[in-house]
Amino acid sequence: MQKQRFGVVASMVLVLALLLSACTAVPAAAPAAPTEAGAAPAEAIKIGLVTDVGRVNDRSFNQSAWEGVLQAASALGLQEGEDVKYIETQDAKDYADNMQQFIDAGYDVIVTVGFALGEATTKAAQENPDIYFIGVDQFQVEALPNLTGLIFHEDQSGFLAGALAAQMSKTGTIAAVLGTDLVPPVVAFKEGYESGAKYINPDINLISTYHPGEISQAFVDPEWGAATAKQALDQNADVIFGAGGQTGNGALQEVAAAVQAGEEVYCIGVDTDQWNTLPAAHPCLISSAMKLITPSVVDLVQTFAADGSMTSGNYFGGAGLAPFHDFEETIPQEVKDKLAEIEAGLADGSISTGYQP
Repeated sequence: MQKQRFGVVASMVLVLALLLSACTAVPAAAPAAPTEAGAAPAEAIKIGLVTDVGRVNDRSFNQSAWEGVLQAASALGLQEGEDVKYIETQDAKDYADNMQQFIDAGYDVIVTVGFALGEATTKAAQENPDIYFIGVDQFQVEALPNLTGLIFHEDQSGFLAGALAAQMSKTGTIAAVLGTDLVPPVVAFKEGYESGAKYINPDINLISTYHPGEISQAFVDPEWGAATAKQALDQNADVIFGAGGQTGNGALQEVAAAVQAGEEVYCIGVDTDQWNTLPAAHPCLISSAMKLITPSVVDLVQTFAADGSMTSGNYFGGAGLAPFHDFEETIPQEVKDKLAEIEAGLADGSISTGYQP
């Protein structure tokens, strides 16, 4: 019973650290002073979200951003369908047109989700200085007064995921099924994951596979994700990290099927706590490499709604591991202690992921 209590406390401490990280996130560079936009009062603002290719209920990236919009809207007393809407992008060429629909309808805040929307979002922000834009995963090289790049230390949460995977592996082989290397956050997850695994076991065997298609395909291909995970399992991998939207979800579900068939294998999710969004992965899902998109979107929208202030430049949201949920007793205490040690080292800079953007 004493060991169980220590395990629960360790997990709670890890979650609290993540939440504190999200609450104390700071801009990547000193932002310009908040810009007063001629925004309507909070009760009148309208919020629109444009997804990357894929669905708003992708159980991962787009969904996390939309949930942030909904939570912010609820706190402000706004109604989904009247003041709050989303547009699902079907083709990358429609990014600008989808944003324009919200611009023409008089929306005050437009959230665009994904690295691929960066160029179109910047152009729209330049042309519409009275509208506040939030670009998720869109690093800002030159700050605009009405555009926030909501970014994360994916390499750090990936590092923790890799350290967990290496400690839980019995075969000495782990894998990652990834979206495209054309998207820097995916590369950061992958390199962090590999570095974290090697931090634990320098001789670990790593099988990391990027989707070979274009951005428009790389995150919406669960069949490829499942097939790639199956190949990794066949090569003796016993922990698989799925980092690629619906593509990664396909990998997680393949590992879950292997567990149900009697194999002792694990999986790790990405972006959000996928225990809550992908129940089909429960048989294998020991944790997720999170970036706290939802609370970060809430914070930015509510800051704007308070007085029309826009956060300029880059804003770092929190990142880290999700709770272990039903695997709380499966994860040994020494693994939890090591993860807490690594978390502290990443926070104070004594541990580096080695990732160079």
